[in-house]
Amino acid sequence: MPELNVFSACFFAVFILQYLSSVWIEKLNLAHLNRVGNTVPPGLRGLVDSEKLKRMNAYTVDRSRLFLVEKSVADAVLAALLLTGFLPWFGNYASSADFSETVAGFLFFLLVGAIFSVLGIPLGWYRTFVVEERYGFNRYDTRTWLLDLAKSAALSIALLAVVLIPVLWMIRAYPATWWLLAFLFVSLCEFVLMVLYPVLIAPIFNTFRPLVDRELADKVEELVERAGMKSRSIVEMDAGRRSTHSNAYVAGLGKGKRIVLFDTLVERHSHDEILAVLAHEIGHSRLNHIMKSFAWTFIGTLAGFYLMYRLMNEPWVYETFGLSRSQPYLALFVVGVGLRKLGYFFKPIAAAVSRMFERQADAFSAAFRGSGEDLASALKKMAAHNLANLNPHPVYVWFHYSHPPLPERIASLEEKSG
Repeated sequence: MPELNVFSACFFAVFILQYLSSVWIEKLNLAHLNRVGNTVPPGLRGLVDSEKLKRMNAYTVDRSRLFLVEKSVADAVLAALLLTGFLPWFGNYASSADFSETVAGFLFFLLVGAIFSVLGIPLGWYRTFVVEERYGFNRYDTRTWLLDLAKSAALSIALLAVVLIPVLWMIRAYPATWWLLAFLFVSLCEFVLMVLYPVLIAPIFNTFRPLVDRELADKVEELVERAGMKSRSIVEMDAGRRSTHSNAYVAGLGKGKRIVLFDTLVERHSHDEILAVLAHEIGHSRLNHIMKSFAWTFIGTLAGFYLMYRLMNEPWVYETFGLSRSQPYLALFVVGVGLRKLGYFFKPIAAAVSRMFERQADAFSAAFRGSGEDLASALKKMAAHNLANLNPHPVYVWFHYSHPPLPERIASLEEKSG
């Protein structure tokens, strides 16, 4: 058991407050849906009837309840790791096995990751084959689901080794400056991943091919050329093998940039709607939202590493949890958990910035195409098909929504169309 002192009191107060806040916001959203969820917003009347609205609300409720279970399980396991003496036990075991700090640290984080991954398998299966299946979204078969699970695990282990092992070595080799070196290294890794994701990582899970609809392909080429955007390729992704949800995105940087349309989007929307959605994604690129987001990530990563460095130098972090000063990887875990829990309360800032970027991309699409009507039409269809929550609570939006609520987006786009 951790030692009872000011640090442990503050640590677990933040831990518990974060859990209670998360649950309260989720339940607040459900209560709000129960009160006003029978009202179809003006912009979607005619497209969403009462039966459709009931189905949309039921999907929101089922997903929310599953989230509450997942959250409770994850925090209970995390609390058990912190409270049961698991950390000093592992440290003693690693010392008796004569592991180096770097090897011990990698094995520790690998073990913790494996615990959460294994516990998450039943809930992940339930999400896919019960909840998503119930509402007609799931197209997974068991073999593909298990194969994706194995691929994700292998990729996670590889990334953990590539990023964590050098950071653990830096902590040992450069005790006074490791936080700055780690920041530079991790930021470089994030940048490389952004570049490599569309060409090396995404193809591990999906197949990408040139647009089959040549008329649409010509229109997309013309749109991209008119926007002055250089792209390596415009491709269609086989998203429909796994889910009927639809989307589009722009990934990568420079010559490796790739414009991706889900095959479900191509199947379900008109050419004009697809071009409007694509113009929105191009807007993110033209308005430098990717690089601005990367800059914010830079700042957050730098602050996070510096705070970890300062806290990991404090003896009471080790004393509280019964850790040895020769095992900084365990202190890294404890401090990381605390900062992550504390960081939850800063989510509204990141969400607000993201919603601002989305409004700007919507405005770009409307201005570029001369009207927001096609994008509004596409958003309506996607919301109706994806069973989106049309009546989220403002606090839930404030904390969790990376995009403005759909009624707000539609009203703004239709205003631009007028």
